[in-house]
Amino acid sequence: MTRIRELDALRGFAVCGIMLVNTWQHTEGPKNEWWVETFLQGRFYPIFSLLFGISFALVLESASRWVLLRRLLWLLVFGLIQRTWYPGEVLTYYAVFGIGVLLPVSFLSGGWPILVLGVAALAWGVWVGGGILIIPGLFLIGMALMELRPGRRWLLPGLVVSAAVSAVLTWIYPMTGQWWIYVTAGLAGAAAYSLLVLWARPRWLEPMGKMALTNYVSGTVVIALTAPMRWPVLAVAGATLVAQLLFSWWWLSRFRYGPLEWVWRMLTWWKRVENRPILRS
Repeated sequence: MTRIRELDALRGFAVCGIMLVNTWQHTEGPKNEWWVETFLQGRFYPIFSLLFGISFALVLESASRWVLLRRLLWLLVFGLIQRTWYPGEVLTYYAVFGIGVLLPVSFLSGGWPILVLGVAALAWGVWVGGGILIIPGLFLIGMALMELRPGRRWLLPGLVVSAAVSAVLTWIYPMTGQWWIYVTAGLAGAAAYSLLVLWARPRWLEPMGKMALTNYVSGTVVIALTAPMRWPVLAVAGATLVAQLLFSWWWLSRFRYGPLEWVWRMLTWWKRVENRPILRS
């Protein structure tokens, strides 16, 4: 599977945002960080879900559907283990929706039919309440985008439009109280953030994205341990993200895969995968 560095950076960006929002959600006591609710809440899991669909299509280029099924089943195991300390984990949903949606739809040919199906599924998910119900549609849209490969010329126009839509809907929502408007504002914000990162190409986020599973799981461990202590959200999330970024840079300067990514790969292929230090000239 060929890695796309811009997607690694975007995945790293999403991991950082998820850590910040999850810390805010699980902190004891009043949640008065209005800027999290306004600018961050509901903006990062959609990015992560879209990227999961893209990654599925990328893996499918070089692996069979049986391999992908094993990959998803082991992800389900990871999620069930993580649920023992973090009930809000998302890995089990990703695994179940991957098996129930991505695998069957992968038999369709062409990106446009998958895109239409994904947009319809996303619209249904938004209308019936959002949450985990938007994941299948985002999976399919990501898979379709990997097939269609839109060019970089769409980044800036898309950024302007999605940012404007997000701002308008975020402003309208308190006046209407309509939940679908709130969810749509979050999706438009996620699109704006995604297009901004893809345009800017922040390479310093790539290690975070390459070790997304390791960083996501370790972040929830930190949240579970610190939530009852009522520490400031920014202090917990900021310290964790700095530590994860430094560790990711250090680890990937010596090894090909992150710790959990390496275990996941070996379980998927059911054989030992070399993760030896990279030789330097």
